[in-house]
Amino acid sequence: MKKITYIFVLALLTSVTSFAQSQEINWVTLEQALEFQKKNPKKIMMDVYTNWCGPCKMLDKNTFHNKDVVDFVNENYYAVKFDAEGDSTLSYDGKTFSNPTYKAELKNRRNGVHDLTRYLKVSAYPTIVFFDVDAKVISPIKGYQKPQQLELYLKLFLGDDYASMTTQEDFNAYYEAFKPEFQQ
Repeated sequence: MKKITYIFVLALLTSVTSFAQSQEINWVTLEQALEFQKKNPKKIMMDVYTNWCGPCKMLDKNTFHNKDVVDFVNENYYAVKFDAEGDSTLSYDGKTFSNPTYKAELKNRRNGVHDLTRYLKVSAYPTIVFFDVDAKVISPIKGYQKPQQLELYLKLFLGDDYASMTTQEDFNAYYEAFKPEFQQ
């Protein structure tokens, strides 16, 4: 009886663990995403956040843990989390970026802005920056996004439909015709 109970508990824990893992986006660093692109080209979705930002925490909790978002992002994008005020040093677009004004004592409060944050022209948190398969910026999307709001951009940028949009009217037509499928 003990052996059967043990096997049942083990099977239950395995399925719970695998369910929990399926609810996580496979976050990587920007440098890892750039390396992965060389072998398997995919677009990049970068979450630019700060530790003190309430909407950033909501985006992470509500949107980036939504099963539909997780599944879609993991299948179609390399996902990068980037602390806009962190102290990392990284290379992108032939340049090296760091945060020379970072202060460790301000770790969970407002801090110096990372040079990459400025280079990407991020001016609000959160911002989700989309990159093409050549690691060129497609567009930054500012502010908190609910799953169905993010779905619109995930699907727009996945294909190359966005490239033919030259006016606000083009985007408005896409927006009006878009039928969300993700659950809230």
